[in-house]
Amino acid sequence: MSSHVTIQFPTARLRRLRQSPALRRLVSETQLNAHQLILPLFVRAGKKLRRPIAAMPDVFQLSPDEALKEATGAYQAGVPAVLLFGIPETKNSKASGAYAKNGIVQQAVRLLKRELPELIIITDVCLCEYMSHGHCGIVSEGIGGARILNDPTLKLLSLTAASHVEAGAHIVAPSDMMDGRVRAIREHLDQRGFVDTPIMSYAAKYASAFYGPFREAAESTPRFGDRRSYQMDPANALEALREVRLDIQEGADIVIVKPALAYLDILYRIKAEFGHPTAAYAVSGEYSMIKAAAKNGWIDERGVMLESHLAMRRAGADLVITYAAKAIATWLREARS
Repeated sequence: MSSHVTIQFPTARLRRLRQSPALRRLVSETQLNAHQLILPLFVRAGKKLRRPIAAMPDVFQLSPDEALKEATGAYQAGVPAVLLFGIPETKNSKASGAYAKNGIVQQAVRLLKRELPELIIITDVCLCEYMSHGHCGIVSEGIGGARILNDPTLKLLSLTAASHVEAGAHIVAPSDMMDGRVRAIREHLDQRGFVDTPIMSYAAKYASAFYGPFREAAESTPRFGDRRSYQMDPANALEALREVRLDIQEGADIVIVKPALAYLDILYRIKAEFGHPTAAYAVSGEYSMIKAAAKNGWIDERGVMLESHLAMRRAGADLVITYAAKAIATWLREARS
């Protein structure tokens, strides 16, 4: 004969442990900390240039000197790393600005490395901003329309990654979603002696409607077609596990899930399946929706921003790439004081 025992946990104990911020932090299962944040920056040629991005309040296209100021402010607030995106002065069908020795990202990396040596510099490795057609790879047009040439694109991605590391980047982050690009970049870096440079791969990057504001910021909207042939179908979860497994096997040191909030289930499954260092990218659409709703007084910006990023951590993210990194770090510091 079995007996069923019901254990009632006094809710007063939970209430007592939530009476002060210090106690809440002590017993919280998940923590959001500034050292887990990465700030994306958009850099372009010029000096003292700080061009507002209409769809992304408080985010700017920055000349390298202004990017240094932005990175310094974020670092002082507690954010340890930045992720650089480049906007070249000219574009062409070979994306030559992406791997030029004096390209805009390469300039910014050298300046940040010299003036802010403790900052972790991560560079986005992709070709879309540099291609005249706005796609992430070399395009071949023929019968049946245009298509992306995967293998020739890998060579350009490898050159781009190496040029960033030669300029001083600590981590490279391929975001193109070409097949085999992690292995190609790893082999190319190793051959050039950069065996210790980590790769942070956009391993599960979905063809998402949440990227709209980013394409204004990076000036990378495709001139024809879309990116659904090489980015992932939002309906697919098992595909994400396969993509991540492949990237880890090819040498990815960190894997990224992008976007974040609409894909928390994917983030959770990837972290549970592989236990690999995992980042969530809180993309432009997520950021802009919160900013717009807060501007209209519909939500509390600070509260919603902190809660949404805590959700990414709770789902399994070790790191969070976010345009709100500096603000979040500041709010967290204020909460501790």
